[in-house]
Amino acid sequence: MAEPFFLTPVFHEKIWGGRRLATDFNYQLPDGKIGECWAISGHPHGPSQITNGRYQGQLLPDIYRDHPELFGNSHSPVFPLLTKILDAEASLSVQVHPDDEYAAEHEHELGKTECWYVISAEPGSYLTYGHSAKTRAQLKDLIDHQEWGQLFLKRPVKAGDFVYVPSGTIHALNKGIVVLETQQSSDTTYRLYDYDRVDATTGQKRALHLQQATDVTTVPFEEPHLTPVVEHRGSSTITTLVAPLLSPYFTVYKWEVSGELSLTAQRPYTLVSVIKGQGQLTVDGDAYPLQKGDHFLLPADVTAWTLTGELTMIASTSTV
Repeated sequence: MAEPFFLTPVFHEKIWGGRRLATDFNYQLPDGKIGECWAISGHPHGPSQITNGRYQGQLLPDIYRDHPELFGNSHSPVFPLLTKILDAEASLSVQVHPDDEYAAEHEHELGKTECWYVISAEPGSYLTYGHSAKTRAQLKDLIDHQEWGQLFLKRPVKAGDFVYVPSGTIHALNKGIVVLETQQSSDTTYRLYDYDRVDATTGQKRALHLQQATDVTTVPFEEPHLTPVVEHRGSSTITTLVAPLLSPYFTVYKWEVSGELSLTAQRPYTLVSVIKGQGQLTVDGDAYPLQKGDHFLLPADVTAWTLTGELTMIASTSTV
């Protein structure tokens, strides 16, 4: 029986987090500063649990391992993607992620290329995105002398913006921004700068990783050139935000549903997050209600589906 897998989010407290995941998405959060909702995850630091159907109660990475046919018999030994919602009540550390080769050697997991769809942003919001160094020697010199104001570049953002962040890119979300993040399934981060913040548990400043960050940063920085492709289907719209020509790991779409939108699978499985509105998903004649904050996966045996209502969704497919 072909059916979607609805998934329970896993929440992570962060020094920079807040409570907007409760107020904006109606999630029942644990106490504390909750910065991350791991929405669709096979990563051991927060695997998703399936809430419906024949695999109810089982973890996504276990289904990926035991039923490879549901994922197109992927060559990846681990579930390759991770979808999150991030609430930056305060600015995140300025950081950089390694590529697959460096991560495999030093961290024994995947590298981390990611992207952000900006769900909301307070007026004047900006990202730290990229750097000014033209050579690796200049990068090292600016890091060694902590010339952060000279090194880091800023990029203003607003709701609806989409930003692609390849491994090797210096970056940070800053305060007042909520994003839907699609990334490789990795939890490796190298911090360059963290505002001298003190961890509440240890009483110590959080660790920096200056050597690793210097090793993996791409020099010089070149902002990726995105060319979104928009397709109108009646009163609904499909926007391809990033495709394999630029991204070697995932394709990301925005589905804006007004009325009814019927779709067919472009890859063996599809990850979907509802970021606005409410409606219904229909698969093989069975209807599933949808609302903002829902996350689900359409496995390989779901080859066609219909969405109805007034909905905005971010969907992704793996290209590995």
